[in-house]
Amino acid sequence: MGQRIMLVDDAQVIRLMLTRILKDAGYEIAGEAGNGVEAVAKYEEVKPDLVTMDITMPEMSGIDAVKEIIKQDPNAKIIMCSAMGQKSMVLEAIEAGAKNFIIKPFDPEKVVEVVRAVLEG
Repeated sequence: MGQRIMLVDDAQVIRLMLTRILKDAGYEIAGEAGNGVEAVAKYEEVKPDLVTMDITMPEMSGIDAVKEIIKQDPNAKIIMCSAMGQKSMVLEAIEAGAKNFIIKPFDPEKVVEVVRAVLEG
């Protein structure tokens, strides 16, 4: 496959978990960011095929980062990573241009299913 994914989360343990799940499924990790500000800059730099984006982060929220990335690239494919109970924020992110969401704690099969669906459009 070789599709490149950028992981955005302020918790390194979450990025590691996603790295494991996605690499096992044959995806390449194009880059990582720990907050929204970093995510926007990094997106421009690595131009990934897909981004997983945490909602709650320091400096710039995932929702604001989605808005900024969509401004740079209206076709960006972004999946939100949400904790249970963040439904209103997930909806806000989807209105801002995110394509889908996955829920923490991650179910590896579900993660791969959502990633595949979004990449295949």
